Amino acid sequence: MAGVTSGAVRRRPGAPPPDAAASAEPVVSVGRPPRWLLVLAAAVTLAVTVDLLTRGVLERMDLRVSEVVSSWGLADSGAYWPVWAVTQLGGRGFILIVLAGLVGYLGWRFRTAVPLGRVLVALVLLTVVVYSFKYGTGRTAPAYPGSFFHRDGASYPSGHVANAVLMWGVARWQVVVYRLAPWVQRTMLVLSVAGPVATGVAMVSLDFHWVTDAVVGAAVGILLLGVVHALDAAVVSRWVGVRTARPSA
Repeated sequence: MAGVTSGAVRRRPGAPPPDAAASAEPVVSVGRPPRWLLVLAAAVTLAVTVDLLTRGVLERMDLRVSEVVSSWGLADSGAYWPVWAVTQLGGRGFILIVLAGLVGYLGWRFRTAVPLGRVLVALVLLTVVVYSFKYGTGRTAPAYPGSFFHRDGASYPSGHVANAVLMWGVARWQVVVYRLAPWVQRTMLVLSVAGPVATGVAMVSLDFHWVTDAVVGAAVGILLLGVVHALDAAVVSRWVGVRTARPSA
């Protein structure tokens, strides 16, 4: 009888936390990047970086796109502030406000520090990796006069786009695992996909970034999201002493 009881209460892999039993069922995936996407993101990051450092065809493409968007004059028009507002979908301040509310709510409702641990790991990785790229390559922004690689450059890759991919991805992960309302799950799904795209397009449209900055920013964000998922399975959840569900993507 004891064996039957033990089997009945033991949560199967992919089950929600016990306190989430009365919550909604998952309606979207947690968004863990599949292996093929991680390989593709790594290949894009490497190929684009090598091309830019060797002054290849992608640099010429960036220059052409920058000439076109500069001719639009959005930065000096009434459209500047609405487009700038879109860039904040990848702004660290805005996303951290949303995540602070989400982490606080989950911590209070489920008595767990796991979501906070995941966010902190993501923030540390994002800061270290993105700024290593920025200062390592020294690429200047489109508005910078003169050389494209300069010790004062910090344009490559786009931190806003990487931030949008990683942090909205982490937010989506949490609302699905803890089975928040379906509309919340769907909202985070939209933000995790459309947020990075809108951020990248807005940054390039205002001539804040080159196209390749945005592309590699997205690739780096995907890679970091995969790393955070892997670290969670190996370290984060165990470190805080809580076993949490990790549904497959």
